[in-house]
Amino acid sequence: MKLKSTAALIGSIIGASLLAATPAHAQNVKIGLLSGITGPIAAMAPPMIAASQLAVAHVNEQGGIGKGGKLEVVVGDSACNPQNATDAATKAVNIDRAVGIVGPACSGAVLAAANSVAVPAGALLITASGTSPQITSINDKDLVFRTVPSDDYQGRALARTLKGRDITKVAVAFLNNDYGKGLAEAFKAEFESLGGTIAGYSGHEGSKASYRSDLAELAKGGADTLVIFDYGDGTGLTILRQALENNFFKTFIGADGMKSDAVIRELGADNLGTFFTSSPVGEASSSLESFNKAFTAAGQSPDAIFTTTSYDAAFLMALAIEKAGGDNAKLAESLRAVSSAPGEPIMAGEWAKAKKLIAEGKDIDYKGAAGDHEFDKNGDVPGTYAFFKVSGGTYESLGEMK
Repeated sequence: MKLKSTAALIGSIIGASLLAATPAHAQNVKIGLLSGITGPIAAMAPPMIAASQLAVAHVNEQGGIGKGGKLEVVVGDSACNPQNATDAATKAVNIDRAVGIVGPACSGAVLAAANSVAVPAGALLITASGTSPQITSINDKDLVFRTVPSDDYQGRALARTLKGRDITKVAVAFLNNDYGKGLAEAFKAEFESLGGTIAGYSGHEGSKASYRSDLAELAKGGADTLVIFDYGDGTGLTILRQALENNFFKTFIGADGMKSDAVIRELGADNLGTFFTSSPVGEASSSLESFNKAFTAAGQSPDAIFTTTSYDAAFLMALAIEKAGGDNAKLAESLRAVSSAPGEPIMAGEWAKAKKLIAEGKDIDYKGAAGDHEFDKNGDVPGTYAFFKVSGGTYESLGEMK
């Protein structure tokens, strides 16, 4: 028994030595995929997750990571909530040993996961839908990036769009969280700078059954238009329904959080003729066309919100891992390298091409489904937003916002 135990011990030591001698990059690599599976954006989460998983499928079908490794995904529910996001990120990074996080989905969740988990652990984080301006100023050691523009841009672009449509007086209702406040502040600053009037401006909590008194107070300013910065799967839907039921306003404007199928499903397209939203869209390109074709073939709708940015976040994470060659400390600088000019253009789905060029030591420049992600010093990107109306039971673009 003693000889057998000794042999087993020697065998385990040899095995460990062989593993140590084998480049870590040859092994499977895990990334965390955190989304709002439950909570106020639950209806948006499935296509976002599917888009990221499509990117992972493209990687694994075209050679995988490093020398034969596969990219593995650990899915977690950040629930659009700071505590849930912290818990999900902790599990992904500390328990599942994910080298990076794609997500979380909501701004407050991003701030919490980044500050409490990703940055202290040195894990790369790329969010596809965290839009709060506060994300820009995280002391992140260059570890936090996003493939979607800041709400500072969206709020200001939406203000310009409304002014361009001769809407000069509005009331603003915003969810009292990082997402709602960030959008409201950017919108208000731009709208007033253009000569517009904010006739009512009020934050609200997300736990009330009725917002009729809030709406009545907002309506006292005499505006015909109500701008709602909230979630269409949550209290934003309640506010819109109660505003319609009580004829407080004639026209309703939402941002990306309100562009939810739940709004149409619950209120009916016939009742939403004066409801409009803004939302990020992919820039017209061959990369976007490739994504649309692949996502449609996978049984998904490429028109769903944040799908292009979700695909790009996961694909960029994989490119950074490949470029870093197994050195996790180099993930951030590798991300910047694969996403920036100069370099051979890489379109959505072109993993085999990218992998070959990286192996040859050549520069690449990923041109994403959502656009050309040239990250600035804060990990932010420029982007494209469009203005939508409800038509035929879905959202129809009225054109890009400038």
